[in-house]
Amino acid sequence: MRLSVARRTVALREAHRAAHGKLTERELFDVVLEGADGVAGRGEAAPLESYDGVSGDLVAAALAAHARAIAALDDDATGPQLLEACRQAADLPQAVAAVDMALWDRGGRRAGQPVTALLTDEAAAEVEVNATIGALDRGRAADAAAEAARAGFRCVKVKVGLGDDAGRVAAVRALAGPEMALRLDANGAWDVEDAVRHIEALAPAGLELVEEPVHGIEALRAVRERVPVRIAMDETAAEHGALASAAADAVCLKVGRCGGISATLAAAALVRAMGGEVYLASALDGPVGIAAALHCAAALNVELPCGLATLGQLELDDPFPVVAGRIAVPTAPGLL
Repeated sequence: MRLSVARRTVALREAHRAAHGKLTERELFDVVLEGADGVAGRGEAAPLESYDGVSGDLVAAALAAHARAIAALDDDATGPQLLEACRQAADLPQAVAAVDMALWDRGGRRAGQPVTALLTDEAAAEVEVNATIGALDRGRAADAAAEAARAGFRCVKVKVGLGDDAGRVAAVRALAGPEMALRLDANGAWDVEDAVRHIEALAPAGLELVEEPVHGIEALRAVRERVPVRIAMDETAAEHGALASAAADAVCLKVGRCGGISATLAAAALVRAMGGEVYLASALDGPVGIAAALHCAAALNVELPCGLATLGQLELDDPFPVVAGRIAVPTAPGLL
C-alpha cells in the first residue's frame, strides 16, 4: 500500500463567523491510498485549529508518519491492521480519519458498490440537512431565512453568541415562518449563567435545540437541567467520556473529530445506547469529507437534520446539491 498526501488552501466565498473566530479560507489535505492491485481510495483531513485546536502542520506531520507506517506493511495487511499501524505512528483523529475514509472508498471501488452498501442493507437514500445563517445583522439574517424557506429547507441554524442574538433570531423566525425548525449554535460562547439567561430569553421564538451553549460535560449538564429547550453537544464531544455522559439530548458528530467512518458509527451507537440522538455535521469540510458524512448519516438513518449543506461556502464545485432541504447520498462505487 502507498499513501500520498496533497495539501491545499481553499478560499471561502465570504467570511464565516462563529464564536471561535472569523474564517476566510480552509486548509484541506487530500490523501490517496493505492494498493498493489492499482485500486485507489480517496480520503480527506480538514483540521480547523480555531475550532478543534488541531493545526495543519500537526496533521501534515501525522499523515507523513502514517505514510511511512503504511509503506512498511505487507501488501496483504487488513484495513484494521493498517489503521492500527497509523494510530501507533501518530494517533491524531483528523489524520486517521483521512486514511479510514480512503480505506472505505477503496473498498467500495473494489466491490463496485457505494460505501453505504458496505455499511448496511437499510441505508437512507437522502439526508435531510439544515441551512446555516451566520449573518451578523438582522436584515441579512432575515433574507437568508427567507431564501432557506423558499429553497425547501425545514431547519435553519443560527449562529449566536455574536451580538444582537435576540434581534437576529426574531428576524429569522419571522421570515422563515412558524413551521421551520430553528436551531441555535453558540460554539461554547457562554458560561452556564449566561447560557441559561440567553436561552430563556430566546426560547419564545420556538427552538428545536441549542448546540454547544457552553463547553464541558458538567457545564452542559447544568444548562440542560435548567432550560426548557433541548441541548446538543458539539465541541465537548471530543472530551474523554463525553459521548457516554448523557449530558445532552443530542450529539453532533463530525467524521474528522471521531477519527473516520468506522469510529463515527461506533460513536453513534454509544450515544444512542445512552438515550441520546445523533446528527452529522461538517466543519467546512471538502467534498470527500462531506461524502463520508453523508454515507454515515444514511447508514445510521439519522432523523435530525444534518449540518452538511456547507460546500457552497467554499470556492469549489459542489457535487452535492440540496433539493428541497435534502442531499441525495452518492450511489457510485466508493464515497463519491
